[in-house]
Amino acid sequence: MPDGARISGPHSTALLTAPNLITLARIGAVPLAVWLVLRQDLSLAFWLFLAAGVSDAIDGWLARRGSASVIGAILDPVADKALLVSMYVTLAAVGELPPWLAILVVFRDLVIVGGILCLSFIGVRVAIKPLRISKFNTVLQITLVALVLLISGWHLAIPALVDALVVCVALSTCASGAAYVWQWTARR
Repeated sequence: MPDGARISGPHSTALLTAPNLITLARIGAVPLAVWLVLRQDLSLAFWLFLAAGVSDAIDGWLARRGSASVIGAILDPVADKALLVSMYVTLAAVGELPPWLAILVVFRDLVIVGGILCLSFIGVRVAIKPLRISKFNTVLQITLVALVLLISGWHLAIPALVDALVVCVALSTCASGAAYVWQWTARR
């Protein structure tokens, strides 16, 4: 059916599934999250970021329970990256995160996407599967954003924890990017 009402399994191309609608709402929340941070309403931005994380878990659970679709498999990581990258850039712009860290996070993602596009262009098939270090990096990146929003939103003072997490995110971001490059060059 053209409206996406019928789902035939994980290879469905349906758009209007419950997980996809939740993911689309998460994408729609990105501009609001950026606006809240720019307004310095970090406590509300924290709750929105937390709601986005919960919605990600819910749409993933629903997809695994039979509502998966090809479109959802594309939209979900786009929603995650859109929110995470926009938060790093915006938090750096308002002075809550070091600008060099935002640049590093964005650069790593550009290297990964650029590498996939370049390899595809020359005819090398690339399986898009997150590495363990990449999953660990994502957890650290999410934790840092949530912690900064929480601490800054409620005017708490825990600079040593934020500084340590900044270092961990930087190291894991470099390690994750290098691991992808290594994996792709080792195959050639």
